Amino acid sequence: MLHPNSVLLGAHAGAVFLPAVDHYCGLPKRIEKALALQAEWIRAHGFCGFDVTLDCEDGAPVGAEEFHANQLSVLVKSVFDATKNVAFERQPRCAVRIHPVDHRAFESDVRLLVVPHAERLTHVMLPKAESVADVIRLVALLDQLGAAQLPVHCLIESPLAVHNAFEIAAHHRVQSLSFGLMDFVSAHGGALDEAAMSASGQFSNPQVLRAKLEIAAACHAYGKVPSHCVVTEFNDAAALQRAAAQAREMGYTRMWSIHPNQIAPILQAFAPNSAQIAKATELLLAAQAADWAPIRYSDVLHDRASYRLYWSQLQRAHAAGLTLPRAARAWF
Repeated sequence: MLHPNSVLLGAHAGAVFLPAVDHYCGLPKRIEKALALQAEWIRAHGFCGFDVTLDCEDGAPVGAEEFHANQLSVLVKSVFDATKNVAFERQPRCAVRIHPVDHRAFESDVRLLVVPHAERLTHVMLPKAESVADVIRLVALLDQLGAAQLPVHCLIESPLAVHNAFEIAAHHRVQSLSFGLMDFVSAHGGALDEAAMSASGQFSNPQVLRAKLEIAAACHAYGKVPSHCVVTEFNDAAALQRAAAQAREMGYTRMWSIHPNQIAPILQAFAPNSAQIAKATELLLAAQAADWAPIRYSDVLHDRASYRLYWSQLQRAHAAGLTLPRAARAWF
């Protein structure tokens, strides 16, 4: 029988699937703690379920950017050296956020931290990407220095960047767009107040909502991953859960965390639940038995348009490390 991938690719052929959490930390001690937590997760689940991104932008002391980059480079080397013989799916997922292209530390970040580890890093995060020209500049430098294989993620942090989000998402090296809430609010020169940065206010302010929807739409137009912004109230579990649920409703498939306690709730919020997994498996098995022709399921008509939705749910469940029914496991 035909595999779902052979008939259900459609407009999302080649779409990117990434872990649902991108965990950010800048201080070496916090990075070590995050990587240790990631290693525990790998041992428990058999593969790496969230990214750890080392922050060279906001995480670096002003005036000591090169020292900070060198510190992180040593740390990354030790992590990768310790796991060089580990199977691919059990390797750490580690990325780097560099300074923006107009910052004096931009090129040194790339040379000192990105390039030496380019074959093992999952991606490089470019903050304050205002247009595709910024992406092109970073890609040219990576290619020049021998890191042509490294994917690029971009932070959309201003009204101009939101305007250019579709063009940025269309670039072939761009894998994901993230929304930078706090910088976006600040970029309005006081026209938006601090409530727009809060866990609840960010979902009611019309300018913030418009930006989030534009970024998600740009990503889905080109098969890229939309990544939702942080919840800074990191001790408010209820606020985090509400924000993650609302982010999913807006089309986001990934979210930033800034505290270890945020990782598990975000992973849970973005993963399909057991009822969705069971329904998707049952429906797709019926569709496969009908050679992917339209079927009647619970008195509802389904065809390849809806099959794509259920196949995507199973792909996300598999990527999250959830247990799939035995029949569904055969597809992976």
